Amino acid sequence: MSQLELRRGALVVVVGPSGAGKDSVMGFAARHFCDCSDVHFVRRVITRPSDAGGEVHESVSVAEFVDMEQAGAFAVSWDAHGLKYGIPEDVRRNVEHGTTAIVNGSRSALPAFRAAFGNIAVAVITAEPAALAKRLAERGRESEEDVLRRLSRQVPDVTSGPDVTIIDNSGRLESAGRHFVDLVERLRMSAAHPA
Repeated sequence: MSQLELRRGALVVVVGPSGAGKDSVMGFAARHFCDCSDVHFVRRVITRPSDAGGEVHESVSVAEFVDMEQAGAFAVSWDAHGLKYGIPEDVRRNVEHGTTAIVNGSRSALPAFRAAFGNIAVAVITAEPAALAKRLAERGRESEEDVLRRLSRQVPDVTSGPDVTIIDNSGRLESAGRHFVDLVERLRMSAAHPA
């Protein structure tokens, strides 16, 4: 059986600017799918303290991360904002065996995700600039200067393509959350009933 025939699951890579509410949208979906054994929300490995706030992640030192990377522990890894991020290798095996995996990714890492997983679905969570600035300030993890730097940062344009779904999270979380849940449900059905 070829690798393509084995790939029955789906990988959803959630990306978007800081403050768009990616964690909130994913949290909404995690509550919806809490009883679904075929939907897995991936815990990233990050060189950030575990008590830094935000997403639940596996915290490691830079040296530990480099050792893990060299040992082949990650399906995908990247650097952003002075940190290192990794997606565990077992996610690739799980997707190949029917799991719908959802990862908090990075727009700059999308080529690496496509190289590692082949076909992926990209969910771009967006919000109006005023909402982004307000959320980043409320988060309290960065200085005002750092917030302004994040908002002005040039990033790859990933808002088009057949595998991209844009979800506006400027308003009520329930609206964006339902849109994301619908996307995951469609992918699950496609995986369960391939054409």
